[in-house]
Amino acid sequence: MPSPTHAFGTTFTWNSVVVAGLTAINGIELSVDMVDVTTHQSSNNYREFIPGLLDSGEITIEGQFDYTDTTGQVAMVTDANARTSRTSVITFPAASGSTWTFTGYISKIKVGDAPIDNKLPFTASIKATGKPTFAIATSAGLTTPFFTVNGSGVIAPTAAQATLEYAINWLTGVSTFTITPTATAGVIVVTANGVSQTVITGNASSTIALGAAGSMINMTVVVTETNKAPKNYLMHCIRA
Repeated sequence: MPSPTHAFGTTFTWNSVVVAGLTAINGIELSVDMVDVTTHQSSNNYREFIPGLLDSGEITIEGQFDYTDTTGQVAMVTDANARTSRTSVITFPAASGSTWTFTGYISKIKVGDAPIDNKLPFTASIKATGKPTFAIATSAGLTTPFFTVNGSGVIAPTAAQATLEYAINWLTGVSTFTITPTATAGVIVVTANGVSQTVITGNASSTIALGAAGSMINMTVVVTETNKAPKNYLMHCIRA
């Protein structure tokens, strides 16, 4: 199960420009109109419905006013006056690899109020038009064949890029091993016995100790590409 993703670092772009100074980005909320199709023949005296049109709602952003953000905040004021629609993208932190992309019109925008003891706020609401696109980009992970181990390790099942869990059995007499992972892109991190190490693709890791005879340790291999969710491999390492 992946770890929860902190929202810090989420960005909002307006016309391909990241809007500066934001402290809150309230995302897409899909809703479906329900059409009443109840008739005198409806069963058991209950109303009946069918789904109607979909609505992607209104996206709100909040932050502090930045007068130097001429291509972001200031451009949004200009586009609100011109009633110009723009493409926007909400990009969640890289660990999630997730984005919302949509086209919208600015329905509200506000610079101020001006409290005597606080910052100048900036807020805007964007009404999405048409269907938004939700995408999750996941790191490609290890290639195939994607890893080798020394020390006479027997790997099951057969290595495949989409297979994320393995058992590795070592023959009698083997107490340590190394792993050589291969990936076309991304950073590879190998973790075992509570120790993490970054391994360059095609290179052997540092030596990893197995547990006592007849025991098992777990090892993870995580491949992470920029702005993509990581690909996680779990390996149960069993000492004879």
